[in-house]
Parts: sequence; structure tokens; C-alpha cells
Amino acid sequence: MEWYQMALKRYAEFNGRSRRKEYWMFTLYNIVITMVLYVAGLLLLMRGSIAMVFFGLAIIYWLAVLVPGLAVCVRRLHDIDKSGWFILVSLIPAVGGIILLVLLCLDGTPGDNRFGPSPKAIVQGQATAIS
Repeated sequence: MEWYQMALKRYAEFNGRSRRKEYWMFTLYNIVITMVLYVAGLLLLMRGSIAMVFFGLAIIYWLAVLVPGLAVCVRRLHDIDKSGWFILVSLIPAVGGIILLVLLCLDGTPGDNRFGPSPKAIVQGQATAIS
């Protein structure tokens, strides 16, 4: 939950770098929350209840996390020393999403790069300073 909250706190921050863990935990939480809302909507739809409320909540939630999702994706691309504009590669039909997925799975550049210090070094440095 800490990684999800970190991405939300950096709501529209497109500068800097994000670790793989921050990106993928944010993505995992978004998938789980959205699926829970959709499943609840489908179950209520089968019973004839007010299912549209849950579908509406799912859409509102998706819109609410759209900007933080783009921001964490751009920061993740910065971590592998790619421009945030590489997110547009996902618009290439058939292969764009696969290319972006591979890029998002790559390990970050060790040490500093043109987008800032390594987020792993910052976290490890804090852990070392505390110990």
C-alpha cells in the first residue's frame, strides 16, 4: 500500500524517477480496485439492482488515477533513461503495448542519469543511514 500511496502523493510529478516496484504496485492496486468495482456491478446487475452505480464508480476511479498513472509511467521510463515521450510508443498498433511493457519491466539505470539520482540508491541510502 505504501508504494500505491507514494504514486498518488506524487500526483502530477512528471520529473524524476520511479522504481519498478512503485510502478507495478500502483498498477496492481488499480487493477484490483477496478475489478472489484466491475465484479460488484456485474453481481448487482444479475440481481437487477442498481449496478450502474458501481460501473460509474469504476469509471470515476479510473479517471481519478489517470494522471498519477501517466506520471508514474513517465517516471518509470526516466528510470531506464528514456524520455517520457516513449509512452507514445504504446499507440503503435499491435506491437506498441508490448514494446512499452518490455521497457517498463527493465531494470533502472544504476546510479544517476539525466533524470536524477537512482531511486534504489535513495531508498538504500536511507536504510543504511537508519541502521
